[in-house]
Formats: sequence, structure tokens, C-alpha cells
Amino acid sequence: MSAGTVSTTRMILEIKGKSKLECELKRHLSPKTVGIIMRSIPLDGNAHFMGQNIIYFETKVNSGVERQKKEFKKGDIAFTPAGSSICLFVSDVVTSKSLTPIGKILSNVDALKDVKSGDVISLYLG
Repeated sequence: MSAGTVSTTRMILEIKGKSKLECELKRHLSPKTVGIIMRSIPLDGNAHFMGQNIIYFETKVNSGVERQKKEFKKGDIAFTPAGSSICLFVSDVVTSKSLTPIGKILSNVDALKDVKSGDVISLYLG
């Protein structure tokens, strides 16, 4: 697997014991936030849900809101300073709070439907 380019970095998003999804973080979406996340890799956290369509896991990443938006597509990845969490979108969503877009899941997006609350999610270089 290639490391990507200067503006995109290929990563593995693993739902421990269940599946691995290929994804990429895109620096041009939110340069400061993606840079901080890249310096913090690997990241692990327990899965939580915001409604039925957003899975998130808490991290120790400390970044504010950057290039915020409220509309996300299935497979998008975003960051929210509330709880320093990385959010994964199971389907198209319009959120009530603005989030920072940081990337996209490239493969096996439907594996997110099998995630249960408390599952361990890891984000690391593949």
C-alpha cells in the first residue's frame, strides 16, 4: 500500500476483531487538524454512537474546529473538539454541530454497520 501524497495519507481504520478499512486523511481539508492527528498516530478508542449514523471514538488530540461543515457523506471522517473525537459516517448526515472534515474511508464502508458500542477502533499507518 502506498503512503499517499503530501496532501493525503493512506491509513488503516481497524475495528478490533472484526474488520480493517482502508482510509485516507486529507491534509487539504483541514491542514492543522490533520497534521496534529498524524503526529498522534496510532490512535485507539472505544466506539460510541451519535444517533444511528455517526460512530465516534475519543482521542487525546487537541485541536479546535477548522474549516467546519455540517453535511457529510457515507464514509467521511471528521473531527470534533468535543471529546477530541474522530467521527465516522455510516450514511449521509446533516449534523446539528459543525465538525472538521479530515478524510474518507476508501474500502469496506459497510463494515461500520457491524460496529457495536464499546468496540475498540484503531487508526494507524498501513
